[in-house]
Amino acid sequence: MSSLITGDEVSHEVDLVWLEDISCLDYVRQSLDRLPTRGGKPAYHRDGRMVGYARLSPEAKASRSSGTFRRRVFWLLPHDRDAEPDGLYAKGAPAEAVDPRTLAARVRGCKTERSEGGPPSTAMQELGITLPL
Repeated sequence: MSSLITGDEVSHEVDLVWLEDISCLDYVRQSLDRLPTRGGKPAYHRDGRMVGYARLSPEAKASRSSGTFRRRVFWLLPHDRDAEPDGLYAKGAPAEAVDPRTLAARVRGCKTERSEGGPPSTAMQELGITLPL
């Protein structure tokens, strides 16, 4: 979903709250969920676990029809690479996955070589960009 999340949809974020140490995660899944509040830990209704969420500024407006707020939630499923390194996502990543090191409030995040299960690209190496592998 990262490609479906627009800058406008994250424009009212004030910070991201991480529930786990993201330095050891190659990717996290992100989604825009409809939640009843601007902040606070949301309820989690998926398999797996929530690893983080966004908090919104007081200026964020609720949906007129539902009264809910669109907030990003970051999560992992039981078959993701952190739990099954040689499993389904040993190489590649789910469509909604992004490298957590590329995320910040008001920043959508992106896939990287690391999140896709590979080493840094030649371009990254030439530029001196290193990610923990």
